[in-house]
Amino acid sequence: MRARSLLVGLLAAAGTVLGFAAPAASAAPPAEADVTPYIVGGHNATQTYSFMASLQRNGNHFCGGSLVKSNWIVTAAHCVQGTSARQIQVRIGSNDRTSGGTVARVSRVIVHPAYGRDGTGDIALLQLSSSVRQTPVRISSEAGPVGTETRIIGWGQTCPTRGGCGAPRALQELDTSITDGSGCSNGFDGETEICTNNPDGDSGACYGDSGGPQLKAVNGQWELIGATSRAGGRTSTCAVDPSIYTDVTAYRGWIQQYTGSL
Repeated sequence: MRARSLLVGLLAAAGTVLGFAAPAASAAPPAEADVTPYIVGGHNATQTYSFMASLQRNGNHFCGGSLVKSNWIVTAAHCVQGTSARQIQVRIGSNDRTSGGTVARVSRVIVHPAYGRDGTGDIALLQLSSSVRQTPVRISSEAGPVGTETRIIGWGQTCPTRGGCGAPRALQELDTSITDGSGCSNGFDGETEICTNNPDGDSGACYGDSGGPQLKAVNGQWELIGATSRAGGRTSTCAVDPSIYTDVTAYRGWIQQYTGSL
């Protein structure tokens, strides 16, 4: 799994495998992507994440997202900028991006106004045409300090070289941690972004993972803290550097302007 402003093409890695105990499923915890990243060095998901979304165009996965309300999904701005709502369908709540869960249409795409060419402000909302039955993930009150254990999930490329392999059908997961911002040199903004470690120097998000969730466990439940954005270094090879995630907790106010109370 790995991420960067994938539409731009450069990605880097993220995550340090820490192997902490998995919380209870959903409301908690428990590819053919034409652009964007996958998880490198991860493994098949060990539980079902009811809030996990596969963004698809013509039936092909291109980015991930997180259901934060019954009809609202958080994803990365670079995944959907310039894309009309009618071009996107979303499969929610299945570990298989090709079947299961609920398939929903998108009625509205909202890109954060601060999203820029440097990659910052990389967050967007998708309003679904109708509510779905899957349980949303709670947005955490804060991302947490350096060393906070996290998990990233997605259908991104599982090999580090761009185009070297396709998107896996099975959802991948990787345990990681928040690392010092000095490891993310690619326009990193410590106020609104999270620098995420790449375990063993070769594991992390990759093309196809963009927009997908970075999670932390709180009282046995998964909470959303980040959305896969871009590589922490300037390379097209995944997982050789830490990765940058948009700090979703920093955008709670903006999100609630559209979704209402969360």
